[in-house]
Amino acid sequence: MLWQPSLRQAARTTGSATVLATATVVALLPNIFLGPFAGALVDRWSRRVVMIVADGVVALASAVLLVLFWRGTIQIWHVYVIMFVRAIGSTFHWPAMTASTPLMVPKEHLSRVAGLNQAIGGGVNIISPPLGALLLNLLPMYGIMAIDVVTAAFAITPLFFIPIPQPPRAAQTGSAAGSRPTLWADMGDGFHYVWNWPGLKAIILLSLLLNFLVDPPMALMPILVTQHFGGEALRLAWMNSSWGVGLVAGGLILSAWGGFRQRIVTTLVGVVGLGIGILLVGITPSSIFALALIGLFFGAVMNSMSNAALMALLQQVITPEMQGRVWALGSSLASAAMPLGLAIAGPLADIVGVRILYIVSGILYILLGIGALFVRAIMHIEDNHRAQAVVEG
Repeated sequence: MLWQPSLRQAARTTGSATVLATATVVALLPNIFLGPFAGALVDRWSRRVVMIVADGVVALASAVLLVLFWRGTIQIWHVYVIMFVRAIGSTFHWPAMTASTPLMVPKEHLSRVAGLNQAIGGGVNIISPPLGALLLNLLPMYGIMAIDVVTAAFAITPLFFIPIPQPPRAAQTGSAAGSRPTLWADMGDGFHYVWNWPGLKAIILLSLLLNFLVDPPMALMPILVTQHFGGEALRLAWMNSSWGVGLVAGGLILSAWGGFRQRIVTTLVGVVGLGIGILLVGITPSSIFALALIGLFFGAVMNSMSNAALMALLQQVITPEMQGRVWALGSSLASAAMPLGLAIAGPLADIVGVRILYIVSGILYILLGIGALFVRAIMHIEDNHRAQAVVEG
């Protein structure tokens, strides 16, 4: 995203890594604490209006930052506040967008659309860093923020013309007949829906554990380069590029192929493949750097396919009027797990080394992916009769 250069500029001006760490935490807080509320509101309100307002808030926050840079009155705390506001917008936008997709895309094409989205996301990750660096050298910060505002306006405009179906509201367990349920009742129904569906609950818990295992190694990649692969900035760039290109390739492959008939099989095969890629990076000798690039590329391909297949699977089986709550709840839990994993992995890597962290994470990924193939609740989550029974129960 183009707002990231403002954070880099602040960090470069202060020379403090604390700025980056604090800003990262600030950007996570809204999703952690407001996610369940946002999901319930997304399912109550028009999802199209939610996306328009959320994107408008993000654009307005960028416009405020633009003015502050233009006037030369920017302070670090301004950046924190703006990032917090933007994160609130994202907390509402993402579940609204994800929950709207299955209402607009035929079920048989969900995997292809999800794969295409993964490819686009990977492409943005490749382009954004060099583009941000180039713009920092060509334009003042308020010029960069102006670009961000304009691109946000381009993103909002189509939403005024694209019809987005709204799912019917189901009967609520926490309200009297004929009365509008409270927000708390809607949130309770969302938790109840997940908790009483063994397959969905197992997949969410598995996803949290997998994110807990993979986020720290990826975040500590610069340390791996410094300690094991020679410490060259160019080598870190090559590793980041291998990962980004792999994400694009995996998304395009799934978009063209569509995956296995059972989407959960595609998901778990991707989990195992990502584990193999991470393990390969960990065991690569320092003299064979190309092998680490192959491992990252392969892992990213499998990660992209796994994520896209899982998103399409959940979009298909979760009842439409519950999707906002389920997506927001999962995103909130994942955001909470990320800093916890990093807090544990950092000191652990100092003790045993980053390579060991890659090796252990890769092995656990492989074991969890294979083990999930033998969990009946997970393997049968695509059974529409079971899904419908849960909804009606």
